[in-house]
Amino acid sequence: MRAEEGEISDRDRALFEAGIKLGALYHQFTGTPVSTETVEELKTAIERSVSLQPWVSSVEVKIDREKVRKCENENQFRYCELSGEMLDVKVVVRYRAVEVHARVKYEEEMDYPLMRVEKVSKQR
Repeated sequence: MRAEEGEISDRDRALFEAGIKLGALYHQFTGTPVSTETVEELKTAIERSVSLQPWVSSVEVKIDREKVRKCENENQFRYCELSGEMLDVKVVVRYRAVEVHARVKYEEEMDYPLMRVEKVSKQR
């Protein structure tokens, strides 16, 4: 059944929710102090925090440890701030029968941490 014009579909809602999760995650955690000693705890904290939100089925966070190592060696305090270029995050949101796979990942050629929808599917 097709949604009437102007009506918000389950697909619309699932896509919106996925975008909100990525945007909130990105802006909440970038700037967080991180070092090679704390990167695993930060990864876990991000995953657990985002997974608490409504309709989140799964969260997978990768933080580029080489980039953390490089920047922590640039100052005497041996830590740096989490930046978009260190992140690769996958979020799966399921709203009713619609599942959205979304991701934020740094794109070298664009020099930008791009957020995108990777897959939308209808579940049974």
